[in-house]
Amino acid sequence: CTVIFTIMATKDLHKPILVLFCNLAFSDLFTSSSGFWISLLFITNPDSTIFGSKDMLAPYAFYTISILSTIYNLVSIGIERYLAVAESIRTRFRVSRKHSLAAVLINWTLAFFFGCLPLIGWNCLHRENRLSILYSPLCVDYLIFTTIPNCVVAFIVPLFTYLSIIIILRKRKFKMKACGQATGTYKSAEIQVARTSVSIWLLALISYAPFFAGVLFDATNHQCPLELYPSTNIFRNCKAMLVTINCLGNPVIYTLKMKELRAKLKVLRCPSGNRMHACTV
Repeated sequence: CTVIFTIMATKDLHKPILVLFCNLAFSDLFTSSSGFWISLLFITNPDSTIFGSKDMLAPYAFYTISILSTIYNLVSIGIERYLAVAESIRTRFRVSRKHSLAAVLINWTLAFFFGCLPLIGWNCLHRENRLSILYSPLCVDYLIFTTIPNCVVAFIVPLFTYLSIIIILRKRKFKMKACGQATGTYKSAEIQVARTSVSIWLLALISYAPFFAGVLFDATNHQCPLELYPSTNIFRNCKAMLVTINCLGNPVIYTLKMKELRAKLKVLRCPSGNRMHACTV
């Protein structure tokens, strides 16, 4: 919430990459809130989360929407960083704030479309075949349809963009050496934000890998659900903890690594008198 408020309230931070970071913070907030909703349902009615019920459709739908929004936003950040670094040499095309806002709108539209499919009928409330063990009453077919393609896109697209960024920056560094220019202070904003984006992407891969593994387990498992408890509950709790760590880790990463955002947060922590002096400076 602090990151969202700081970026939205500060005009200097309304840059394309920071718009995407603000949307990522909102997705993390949405993910943790829906996860908290599921936790409350587990406390009040454990059977509904273990064996599935109609009450779980809405929380799981919001949970899916938030996770898909995070995945799409990570892909958008990777594409924006590639365009910012690659096109900074040719200056033919610049990513603007309108482009970032359009990407945010498209990301949430796709996330809502795929996430709301169980609410409009694609669930296993009235049929036992292909019922998910970990996320009942969702269907295994729905989880495969939404998880595998999105995970592949979230892995391949950022991997391609970040490898391309590394290659471009290394070529630029070699050109500077060939021209006799100093490379000791070669730490541009593009490099700093690219490193931040890579860190966020790696954290997401580690955090969401168990979720992907759980879907594969659901698709290949043929055992009775009662035989797998309580191990499935333990696995689901560990997965939820990793997702929560991802939600907490993202703001920490780009708050600590982005000097501009970190400076604005320090100004907010200052007393009122010192704040005016800091803003003046």
